[in-house]
Amino acid sequence: MRVSRLALTDFRNYRAADVVFESGANLLVGRNGQGKTNMVESLVWIATGSSHRVSTDVALIRAGEQRAIVRCSVTNDERAFQLDVELNARGANRAQANGQNVRIRDLPRYLQAVLFSPEDLQLVRADPSGRRRFLDELAVMRAPRLAGVHSDLDRVLKQRNSLLKSARAARLRPDDLTTLEVWDGRLIELGLEVMRTRRALVAELAPHVDAAYRLVAGDEHEARIALVTNVPDDADAFRALLAERRRDELDRGVSLVGPHRDDLELHLNDLLARHYASHGESWSFALALKLASAELLRDGSGGDPVMILDDVFAELDAGRRQRLAEAAGGFEQVLITAAVEDDVPDALRDHRIRIVGGEVVDDA
Repeated sequence: MRVSRLALTDFRNYRAADVVFESGANLLVGRNGQGKTNMVESLVWIATGSSHRVSTDVALIRAGEQRAIVRCSVTNDERAFQLDVELNARGANRAQANGQNVRIRDLPRYLQAVLFSPEDLQLVRADPSGRRRFLDELAVMRAPRLAGVHSDLDRVLKQRNSLLKSARAARLRPDDLTTLEVWDGRLIELGLEVMRTRRALVAELAPHVDAAYRLVAGDEHEARIALVTNVPDDADAFRALLAERRRDELDRGVSLVGPHRDDLELHLNDLLARHYASHGESWSFALALKLASAELLRDGSGGDPVMILDDVFAELDAGRRQRLAEAAGGFEQVLITAAVEDDVPDALRDHRIRIVGGEVVDDA
């Protein structure tokens, strides 16, 4: 899979930009703050339906404008797709594939991309929410229909939490909450599907993570991942656990059982990485997670995802730079951003694109 052309209108700091990408390595180079990350962010948005940097799409629209347009041409196994996305400051976003309207959540059917950026260090060190998002985005890329499942689960949890808060304020007893049982049923149905999907995904991902860690770190440490969940793998047991925790949920006004409490634990030589991994080991683990997800997408689709390495080489030592370049170089297309060209190994400088102040000034 590769992106052959990308056109932006009023996206971030771009009034208008049109750039051609090649197969293999494409290096976007320019000083910090010129728009390199903004450009690859537009592709990440198409691949995942959201930004990896901000929670609101309004921030993606150039100041003073009401909408932004992203257009890209994608080739996958000789099939060509023209994808068009309109991000609106007011109203719903819209998307088209080859001129036909499509749902935003269906865009991963046409473009799969794996991003590694400095923020991904938080996959190792921060709270579980980022690790859950990592798993869920990967699951949706493999099966886009799951986007609807996650959206429904979020809605159920919001409604259920609102009911629990109201019940706490009214000092209702657990026996008075017949309406809550309706939301329990939906939580059980959707929660089991999400948990089982995550568990199966972790099982598939685990050997790739271990192999990728050994590759990028250059040593024989064992990297292991495990899903930690409080969701029983049985509907009746799930319902019984909800009943058991009902009083605690009423006291706190929040749902205490469900996949929204899951965590992806990362172990390095049987120690929790977030507690014991050094800075370099944490970088290697984050890289391993992303490389492993790319390998899983490659195995499942028969084609490579687009690999995006956003401003990561400056953070790595010489050995990790070279090993990452060797691993990434095996993908059909790699997009790299860097402020200093010399930070990037020679093997990833085939096609250079220079960005200055939201403009593509030259390529080579």
